[in-house]
Amino acid sequence: MEPSRNYPLFGGAFSSILPAGAIDVSDLRPVPDNQEVFCHPVTDQSLIVELLELQAHVRGEAAARYHFEDVGGVQGARAVQVESVQPLNLENLALRGYCQEAWVLSGKQQVAKENQQVAKDVTLNQALLRLPQYQTDLLLTFNQPPPDNRSSLGPGNLSTPPWSLGDFEQLVTSLTLHDPNIFGPQ
Repeated sequence: MEPSRNYPLFGGAFSSILPAGAIDVSDLRPVPDNQEVFCHPVTDQSLIVELLELQAHVRGEAAARYHFEDVGGVQGARAVQVESVQPLNLENLALRGYCQEAWVLSGKQQVAKENQQVAKDVTLNQALLRLPQYQTDLLLTFNQPPPDNRSSLGPGNLSTPPWSLGDFEQLVTSLTLHDPNIFGPQ
């Protein structure tokens, strides 16, 4: 099993520690320029790092809820439920010098996969890192769909164990900015 590794994001403008086995989805299909998407090699789990326009009209906990509901709308969620929203201690972030406020949100969204009718409850954990000096909201999402009964998660196929909240926390806290020019002229 390959260990966690520091991985360049957005052409090296950022880097972060990814969990073992993370597959860069851009090697498999097109991914929007403002996203970095990684999938687990065995489960349907995914990690997404997004550079979004700062939503200055919402602040604090409401900003985290806004982005959660926005993701649900984009994914065509049939239901969204926020379970908790907590402030994130800026001192724990590699981005602490840039980040004005940070929030973590846990919730569920009822989403059907492409070409499927049945919607499943997907657990989402999100971290919102607000960088107003760059007019940017950084949204990190950990998608945890329920295990698929037809999945290949047999005992012989767990060479890469499912990712944990600890893996997501490491992604969030290790996210480092190397090149502020990614945000354009300031």
